[in-house]
Amino acid sequence: MRERVLLVEDRAHLRALLSRTLGARFDVDEAADVTQALSLLGGADYAVVVSDVRLPDAGGEPILEAALPGAALPGAGLPGTALPDSGGQRILAAARQRDPAPEVVMMTAFAEVPAAVAALRAGAYDYLAKPFEPAELLRVVERAAERWGLVGRTRQLEAALDEQSGLIGTSASLLAVRRLVERVGPLPVTVLLTGESGTGKEVVARELHRLSGRGRFVAVNCGAIPENLLETELFGVAKGAYTGATADRKGLFEEASGGTLFLDEIGDLPLALQVKLNRVLEEGELRRVGETRARSVDVRLLAATHRDLDAMVAGGTFRADLTYRLRVLRIQLPPLRDRVEDIPVLAARFLQVAAARYRGRSLRLDPDALAALERFVWPGNVRELKHAMEHAAVLAADDVVTVADLPDELRATAPEAGAGTYRDAVERGRDRAGRDYLLGLLRRTGGNVTKAAAEAGVERETLHRLLRRHGVEAGRFRE
Repeated sequence: MRERVLLVEDRAHLRALLSRTLGARFDVDEAADVTQALSLLGGADYAVVVSDVRLPDAGGEPILEAALPGAALPGAGLPGTALPDSGGQRILAAARQRDPAPEVVMMTAFAEVPAAVAALRAGAYDYLAKPFEPAELLRVVERAAERWGLVGRTRQLEAALDEQSGLIGTSASLLAVRRLVERVGPLPVTVLLTGESGTGKEVVARELHRLSGRGRFVAVNCGAIPENLLETELFGVAKGAYTGATADRKGLFEEASGGTLFLDEIGDLPLALQVKLNRVLEEGELRRVGETRARSVDVRLLAATHRDLDAMVAGGTFRADLTYRLRVLRIQLPPLRDRVEDIPVLAARFLQVAAARYRGRSLRLDPDALAALERFVWPGNVRELKHAMEHAAVLAADDVVTVADLPDELRATAPEAGAGTYRDAVERGRDRAGRDYLLGLLRRTGGNVTKAAAEAGVERETLHRLLRRHGVEAGRFRE
């Protein structure tokens, strides 16, 4: 489908020439003045608007109005540097208010640098000084249309990534999580999500909520709110309960009634509040701080933590009875290093979003850069990968992301350039095969190193050494 372009030029012969040039690639609508241009702009979605800076209104007289924003630049008032007043400003401003907003290419016979800078600051995609070759305009408009398409796709992709970035991939461990989420999502059961930071626990929580068909999704990080405020945030406060409580206020449980409440980092919840939370889950009702009467709430609770709650129970910092209520069903999210096969698709999606946001054009990873991503341990998991791709999108000099564009810690994992290509490839393949073997071995034995060593036919210490070499932790496979 061809993109639509709005061409605004008051001189008929030039408008006809430019329209023919652009018509080879786009559907072109023409306007001869500001009034006609604004009318067309309000009635159709354009990918690009190409407009002269100095334009007449419907009466044929040039519009003399405020200069483009940003015109007051050093030297702008000097002879030969004045920014022309123009009707093109109105077209640029109206275009930027559209949703989706088209890209705007300005044309002018006034080639001063301040004017170009002012137009770009006001939101123009590019600025062409007359005279120019029609082919040059076509190239600029094609790039602008590409950026417009990328921005539109980025919006859709960002929404999709917000909902499912932790669920993108085809690894066995992720598919198991996805199947469990699909089965449990529609049920009003309490779910505990466990896994390292950055593995996508909130993403899974939002997917569980989406599948439930319930009302609001309310999320709170228990470790991000001071302890003395957390109780009122969760359960609300009655007027006069303490100095400063000048009105009744709902807590997050009441805000989420009829919907889902997601308690992230629940391992940071103080013991006193654990008691109160346990009671709310048991009775289905709560009391605001400073209030005696109970209020019924209908909340589906989802909780998440990167901590070992069983160890906390043993240490006396988490209540055993609350763990039983939270862990009606548990979903363990795998770390990114255990789903290496998902890295290429995750990296490509994150890079696509970042490239459209920061560069206005698509980017791709070269093989060495992708190899570096696959070799990295990813302590920050999917979240860290997303940030790495944003870093690469900002630094990439061309349309291809190389090892040099990656963060420092990732560059250290890349093979040295020019060092025995065949030998390096064999070593990388051997390392990958060895790591995959160890992962499968630990899955089969439930993380039992003794059983794993016996099945592998090696001593326990040898297996431990291999696990350390490949960055695999046996404990993550134990229930």
